Amino acid sequence: MNDIWFYTELGFSHVLDPNGYDHVLFLTALALPFSFGQWKKVFWLATLFTLTHCLSLALAAYGIVRIDAGLVEMLIPITILITALLNLYTADKAGASQKAFRLDLVATGFFGLIHGLGFSNYFRMLMAEEEEKAAPLLGFAAGIEGAQLAVLLAVLALGYVLLRWTPLSRKYYVWGFSLLIALISQKLIFFLDSFFHLKLTMQRLSGFVKAGLLVNSGK
Repeated sequence: MNDIWFYTELGFSHVLDPNGYDHVLFLTALALPFSFGQWKKVFWLATLFTLTHCLSLALAAYGIVRIDAGLVEMLIPITILITALLNLYTADKAGASQKAFRLDLVATGFFGLIHGLGFSNYFRMLMAEEEEKAAPLLGFAAGIEGAQLAVLLAVLALGYVLLRWTPLSRKYYVWGFSLLIALISQKLIFFLDSFFHLKLTMQRLSGFVKAGLLVNSGK
């Protein structure tokens, strides 16, 4: 039981870690178009996101699915950017239109798979020396879910305060914060792209150096 609680705390703190703000950005973009009165829609989006990211997290944790960590880290900010852009497109109808909500459901389910793979990279590092994964995985997933609910509630509360106590309209509230999130995600994509290419270059240089050393040693 103590082990489960330990991994629950790790999952909770991992989502809210200031150095890993990408997941919080995604959840913020996801909740922006909705109000407390539309909590059922937020609940279904959050549930679908949880199910899909838990699925990919479990598959990756048990080695059934393996995807390059650098690629996953690149895809996560792209999911944030797309979600923010969808908000801009559906700002006038995001809370009311069933078509817009169905689009949100499809995107959230697919993006949940990607975010679960991102969580799995951290989880595999934690479990490098452990054979039993079921209980830690359950605790880790529970911690992630708790943190997600906290973020979603905070976004809904922020929207309530701003829209009730300021002259800001919902349309411009959604547009403003979505644009900000889109800009941040673009910078994150650019940074990761630069880092990814630098990593590939270093790997190639390392390969060339090793090959040169082998040739020289052969002489």
